[in-house]
Amino acid sequence: MIVALIIACEVGFWVLLALGLAVRYLLKRRRTSVVLLLCEPVLELVLFVVTAIDLKNGAEPSWEHGLAALYIGFTVAYGHYTIRWLDGHAAHRLGGAPKPVGPPRYGMPRARHEGRLWLRTLLAAAVACALLQGAVWYVGGSGDVSSLRSFQGAALRTAGIHGLVALAYLIWPKKAPAGTEDGQRFTSPKESARR
Repeated sequence: MIVALIIACEVGFWVLLALGLAVRYLLKRRRTSVVLLLCEPVLELVLFVVTAIDLKNGAEPSWEHGLAALYIGFTVAYGHYTIRWLDGHAAHRLGGAPKPVGPPRYGMPRARHEGRLWLRTLLAAAVACALLQGAVWYVGGSGDVSSLRSFQGAALRTAGIHGLVALAYLIWPKKAPAGTEDGQRFTSPKESARR
């Protein structure tokens, strides 16, 4: 049941996001779109409550509960970032706004970008671990909580691996190709001649 609810929450996230952006840019109803986008956190709240009720009703803690905690942690950390990113692209495609600037590709600006993404992953892991620890305390010594503990380890390993990737960008920053300025888009000689 929990897995089906996680899938429903993920589908609901994308449906609400698509509806919110369509209402904002196609129907020009900004307030309605804000209301739709503010419904996104309700999905995570429903998942959290149903998971807690499932454990309260005596369900054995399992990988499904761990997956629910990881999903909630990821959505808390990356949900707003994803919405903002897609909003920029929808504004460009549907609202006539300029094309959104992508992340930097080279040097220290890229390392800072990767560091900020790692902080989001760290937040996701912290939220997931806190929820899982709450579930461990809730179940107490009466149940097998090894699956919940293993998901805590998975969240911490994910944050650690992402931290190593971000650190690699800092230690070995990627150099911009010749003809670019601080990681800006490469301009070929033909394009330069046209300008």
